[in-house]
Amino acid sequence: MTTATPARLLRLLSLLQTPREWPGGELAERLGVSRRTVRRDIDRLRELGYPVEASKGADGGYRLVAGTAMPPLLLDDEEAVAIAVGLRAGAAHAVSGVDEASVRALAKLEQVLPARLRHRVATLQAAITPLPGEDGTSIAPKTLTALAGAVTGRERLRFAYRDKDGGDSRRLTEPYRLMSAGRRWYLVAYDLDRAGWRTFRVDRLSEPFATGVRFAAREFPAGGAAEYLRRSIHGGPETYAFEVRFAASAEEVAERVRAWLGTPVDDGGGGCVLRGDAGGPAEWLAVRLALAGYEFTVRAPEELKVAVRELGGRLSRAGRGAPEDGPAGSHGPGADVREESHRLPRHEPGGRP
Repeated sequence: MTTATPARLLRLLSLLQTPREWPGGELAERLGVSRRTVRRDIDRLRELGYPVEASKGADGGYRLVAGTAMPPLLLDDEEAVAIAVGLRAGAAHAVSGVDEASVRALAKLEQVLPARLRHRVATLQAAITPLPGEDGTSIAPKTLTALAGAVTGRERLRFAYRDKDGGDSRRLTEPYRLMSAGRRWYLVAYDLDRAGWRTFRVDRLSEPFATGVRFAAREFPAGGAAEYLRRSIHGGPETYAFEVRFAASAEEVAERVRAWLGTPVDDGGGGCVLRGDAGGPAEWLAVRLALAGYEFTVRAPEELKVAVRELGGRLSRAGRGAPEDGPAGSHGPGADVREESHRLPRHEPGGRP
């Protein structure tokens, strides 16, 4: 609960600087105060020169709008214009370390710039010829600020999109994160028409429009937005869950198995169980498990059982010097593949648009 008046006013101002309208009840809940206190704090901000606009209605709403003068941010007009132009340049070029912060700051600053200063910023920006990216693409700063506003305000977002094959479509999404990778911007969002998570290259996106419809945050796929974006960009393989029992202790297996495959756990029966997620061909995981050097039993999934059987058969035939002998799916030494449990569910990451 924010009870100290100066701290509460700063928190209130921070909320109002996001480009959306805040219902009085939601502000009261965020600040942990009554609606009457929110109204008094709004009046204090107005006395300080912040142009806070109120809307009528059952709950009433507040938003910070552009005024006739800059609010008291300790910036004069020249400084405000210089900062806005600098932030636009930083946002458009996705400078590592300051890219997302540039967009957030730009969205807040342009929200309160008076019309005369917005005109000066636009005029100066038009006179500058930016160096295009390696692929010749560029992004309008207003597109980035529109996306950032929708992400911050949790507003459904419509836009036109051209995919990598040149196909055009209209998308209705719930924007989750605006992120940069390399020198490109990406929007991670839930696509309502396709009922799944997607990533969108911002340079292929146009006509962004925040609908004003709020949405509740959905549960995001495991690994977080950064990992999801990495898989989308690099075409990461589908992942699947696996479970294997080794006829050795967890300590022994941990010394032979890469840590990112999972942590083995003793099962109390002289062996241990390894559970984890893997990507790529099941044959690759079969080889990694065999290299541990201990007898093991694959419990799930079925693809891994098949891969281990085929690997064991090939190794057995190779050892006899007769690759034509024996069926391709025969069991090989060191790979016990009895079915001891049901197949574990697969983890399906969202596809790319």
